[in-house]
Amino acid sequence: MPKYIGAVDQGTTSSRFIIFDHDGNIAGLDQKEHEQIFPKPGWVEHNPTEIWNSTQDVIQGALNKTGLSGSDLAAIGITNQRETTVVWDKNTGKPYYNAIVWQCTRTDDICKKLIGEQGQNRFRDKTGLPIATYFSGPKIRWILENIPEARAAADKGDALFGTMETWVIWHLTGGPDRGAHVTDVTNASRTLLMDLDSLEWDEEILKILGIPRQILPRIVPSSDPDTWGETLESGPLNAKVPVCGALGDQQAALVGQTCFDMGEAKNTYGTGCFLLLNTGSAPVASRHGLLTTLGYQFSNQKPVYCLEGSVAVTGSLVQWLRDNLCLISEASQVETLAKTVDDNGGAYFVPAFSGLFAPYWRSDARGIIAGLTRYVHKGHIARAVLEAVAYQTLDIVGAMNRDSGVELSKLKVDGGMVVNELLMQFQSDILNVPVIRPRVSETTALGAAYAAGLAVGFWSDTEELRQNWATDKTWTPCMGSEQREKQYRGWKKAVERTFDWI
Repeated sequence: MPKYIGAVDQGTTSSRFIIFDHDGNIAGLDQKEHEQIFPKPGWVEHNPTEIWNSTQDVIQGALNKTGLSGSDLAAIGITNQRETTVVWDKNTGKPYYNAIVWQCTRTDDICKKLIGEQGQNRFRDKTGLPIATYFSGPKIRWILENIPEARAAADKGDALFGTMETWVIWHLTGGPDRGAHVTDVTNASRTLLMDLDSLEWDEEILKILGIPRQILPRIVPSSDPDTWGETLESGPLNAKVPVCGALGDQQAALVGQTCFDMGEAKNTYGTGCFLLLNTGSAPVASRHGLLTTLGYQFSNQKPVYCLEGSVAVTGSLVQWLRDNLCLISEASQVETLAKTVDDNGGAYFVPAFSGLFAPYWRSDARGIIAGLTRYVHKGHIARAVLEAVAYQTLDIVGAMNRDSGVELSKLKVDGGMVVNELLMQFQSDILNVPVIRPRVSETTALGAAYAAGLAVGFWSDTEELRQNWATDKTWTPCMGSEQREKQYRGWKKAVERTFDWI
């Protein structure tokens, strides 16, 4: 009987393969970065072929490091950067164009035209989403409008669309030779094309966007006992392993944090920042700039919905501080630099590099550093960078409290930035709630592993998953209300300065 579950974590900046044991502990992992391509200001692309090659490399790397073989894995789950869009030839597996990344703003004109006709919330009642450059539907339309080869193939039925989990699953299960063309409900809910109630592609929206139905994958549960296929013996695992679990990265973290009860929330601090609140088996419409989205669906059970607040730039702001300003040489040094000062010196950094996501949804915004004086130095800038992450989260929590009618009482956190203790303490201070970091912080990959493991009976139910969750550290607020309100007023003033730049 296999003793492990494997999870592909196809992220924005790297791909990883993590092997988990039955207790949810990491048995081994490997990671490989991929190129970030910026053809024009606001445009962001990835090479899908490079990502598939990296995925194969990290699968083999993790197995080699642990001395395990593919046959030691009971199943494979996939989690992925969401909304990132690729269209490829189903006969050759060759992409017609680079993957257009979720951060990319090239579809702004397409979105403005759609908004101009009937408003930004034109599709919100069906999809739970505003019209924005963030989502996959406008990206598909851009490819079909600008790449003649892709349009011709789509019309003939030779092209396939997928977000990155679809791309990886298709290759893992055979590629041009009968690879499974599927997307799970969480990723489908991020396309602007799926009806939240029926969990089916919406024909009216497809017609408006000019997207042929035949290029779209089949929508499946996040954890599916009817496995989509098996890995190839000639592939990177050298074994037939069921592929039967998939979740968009933020929903995967929700599952990894075992937020299975209505009202439980988690925040993931990665390239961007994403806060999800479990709202139960019925979608809750947002009136304060949040997204209504799928949380997960296990086998034949009812789907679980979420409210989500999405922030585009958090961890990538630290990378920008490192790579563009060269104030630090390693991302981990930002905390040390920020600790050289007691506060931000009056400086606020709003990283609206490609507009602002929730709750503002302003594609016209651009980044600023506000409140500068001669007193401010690089330590204050580093502090303002970390505080920007926490303030953007506070914006989301405020909107979430108003939408749900429930005040947040605690926040479970995960992602690469949760090792930054200065940030976690400030997050607790500015939210005025405890912030809790789990023992296993790789909750995104763990959620994908849980989805696959539930499908094949490796874990029996969600209660067994809860038993794996344990607290590593809790931060509690120690900032006075007057100071909290004063600092947040400064942030809101800085945010307003970013509007109408474009």
